[in-house]
Amino acid sequence: MSAGTYTPRPGAAPLPRMIAAQTALETRMLLRNGEQLLLTVIIPTLLLVLFSAVDIVDTGSGVSVDFLAPGILALAVMSTAFTGQAIATGFERRYGVLKRLAASPLPRWALMTAKTLSVLVTEVLQIVLLTAIALALGWSPEGNPLSVLLLLVLGTAAFSGLGLLMAGTLKAEATLAAANLVFLLLLVGGGVIVPLDKFPDAAQSVLGLLPVSALSEGLRDVLQHGASMPWAQAGILAVWAVLGLGAAARFFRWE
Repeated sequence: MSAGTYTPRPGAAPLPRMIAAQTALETRMLLRNGEQLLLTVIIPTLLLVLFSAVDIVDTGSGVSVDFLAPGILALAVMSTAFTGQAIATGFERRYGVLKRLAASPLPRWALMTAKTLSVLVTEVLQIVLLTAIALALGWSPEGNPLSVLLLLVLGTAAFSGLGLLMAGTLKAEATLAAANLVFLLLLVGGGVIVPLDKFPDAAQSVLGLLPVSALSEGLRDVLQHGASMPWAQAGILAVWAVLGLGAAARFFRWE
């Protein structure tokens, strides 16, 4: 046995291990939060089951769930990447958690990476659950899975940027109110449950530029109509992602 076998080696863990540990922590905190579970799991599930079983909204020809399932998947992405992340990060900033984490060996960009990875893990669980329920309700998805994956990634990036921008610039209480209000407004006017063609022509052109509209319509084009890749919707999501993430990186305040 050498003399230095048990010599302490102080220092930070390797960066990938720190990011993985922070991602696991962020995911556990998100899944343990009852309010976040209400937004990310319960509300999308109830909307999917209710509007598929009861003919409340005219979704056009065909089975209602074929129209609703893509929109509900878009809603799930928005609820996690935007609403849930904005509220959680806003209160972490208020209570000084972000300030303390920023002083740790974990770089700030790595902390945001861990938060984004936590969102992706939660979204995978959401999508698996909602897909299973939709299939049980008679959903018959079509299209290329890679196109669906690209749209979901672009949607996650767009909503994450907007959520972090809101959390990093507004007070926690204002973030809570604004995030929930935006969630409700986009639920009604974002083509999630109510088709965009039910709105006036002037409103359709504006609503179609919203990230949740682009994501829901893009997913619907692929999963319901079998389109290869809705490049127009993907482009809208890409623009929102660049603008949102860029603004969040520029204006986010840690205190």
